[in-house]
Amino acid sequence: MPCVYILYSTKLDRFYIGAADDPFSRLQQHNDAIYPGSFSAKGIPWSLFFYSHCIDWHQALAIERHIKKMKSRTFIHNLKKFPHIILRLKHRFPPRAC
Repeated sequence: MPCVYILYSTKLDRFYIGAADDPFSRLQQHNDAIYPGSFSAKGIPWSLFFYSHCIDWHQALAIERHIKKMKSRTFIHNLKKFPHIILRLKHRFPPRAC
């Protein structure tokens, strides 16, 4: 099941926003630096700050893009603090009809 995830690096004091089928294995991939030249390789170790399952990839990618466009640490912290925000995003970005 696709999900949106947010990682946090204490080394960089930055967040990384992405989408994946399994946020835990994706976290491991980031920490293993499977792409050595990538941004996430610079922030090891990463920790899983937040994740939320979505209905389909269309919804997961739409929510990921929205969070990135916000460019706000406060918004990211509020996603974790106030669960109704992610529910509103899921209503705003419904899954693609089959």
